[in-house]
Amino acid sequence: MTRLLAALLGRLPIGWLQLTHNRGRMIAALAGVAFANVLVLVQLGILGALNGTVAIAYAPFEADIFISSSDANTLTDGSPLSRRVLFRALSDPQVEAAAPLYLANVDWTRHDGSIATMIVYGLPVEAQAFAGSFIREALPSLAMPDTALIDRGTRAADSEALSRVSPEAPLQFEVNGRTITATGNFDLGGSFSADGSLAVSDQTFLRLFPSRISGTPSHILVDVSDGAESTAVVARLAERLSPEPVKVRTLETAKADDLTYQLTQRPTGVIFGFSVAMAVVIGLVIVYQVLSTDVADHLSEYATFKAMGYPHRFFLGIVLEESVVLGLIGFLPGLIVAVGLYQFVAGLTGLPIEMTIARATSVFSGTILACAASGTFAARRLRAADPAELF
Repeated sequence: MTRLLAALLGRLPIGWLQLTHNRGRMIAALAGVAFANVLVLVQLGILGALNGTVAIAYAPFEADIFISSSDANTLTDGSPLSRRVLFRALSDPQVEAAAPLYLANVDWTRHDGSIATMIVYGLPVEAQAFAGSFIREALPSLAMPDTALIDRGTRAADSEALSRVSPEAPLQFEVNGRTITATGNFDLGGSFSADGSLAVSDQTFLRLFPSRISGTPSHILVDVSDGAESTAVVARLAERLSPEPVKVRTLETAKADDLTYQLTQRPTGVIFGFSVAMAVVIGLVIVYQVLSTDVADHLSEYATFKAMGYPHRFFLGIVLEESVVLGLIGFLPGLIVAVGLYQFVAGLTGLPIEMTIARATSVFSGTILACAASGTFAARRLRAADPAELF
């Protein structure tokens, strides 16, 4: 390592030699950097899982335009709409089709007594064009009363047993006092607000939730004609529906608004965002303390160099060398531990948490920059130091 650094730096790697001279301090410093990396990577992983679950929640349906109640901040909250909004939207010449979407949560008490919270998606069986690709073909089969498609990725469920559910091998279970027969399955997975999902027809949805009526869907899905600009249709529909308490957006905009709200307004997003910031501060403090102590322990050596006429940038280079080496070596064990924690959390919760190259690269770059910043700060005391006072 010494030869490699000497070749790269074109001089004796004084910073590396200072670090390795005290092995105990070096190990403690590397452990601190690795710990800070683990904190940042895990918090970013959970935030990434939140992003993933928001996107996944919209996967069971497709549309160009998404009409929601004005108080709907996420997919599953907000007041129901009036079905007349659907007919008013259809009056636009560039609207090709529209369909109601019904959403609600239900508790499924399984045979072992455990309870799974399921998001129930209700779509008219004739609205295949609005169904997600993984349920589109099976949607007409849900015309039979009290039939459903079940999420084989439901948290803490027997995924192998659920993956075998089919019309030939249906699964019967009870929710909200009704016996539901699952005749197929899809893979969606759990989220922060639910353990799994069910896809049913609008009629089965209304049987499961007798307090809801067909005239009050949760959202309205709209497709525009070929060649029409969705944004232009959104603007016209927003003006046409201005007397109604609704907001009209493209589906992609609705997803982005949902994610922004959950990251900035919901406690989960705010807490994990704050945790990332705290992890960065912890890493900065750890590296600064190590480098500041090292500078203090070698003041006499630095004084000798300064008395010999070496400029401040020489000392800054040594300290930065130490900081970058700490960042480089400390990142790898942090990354390995974080990947292991990702796998553990994903297996335990079913959340879509996984390490990405972009995340690892960004955290690595941030680690080097944070270490360099700490090193620069730690080297400040050498700039104004008087060699005569340091001896």
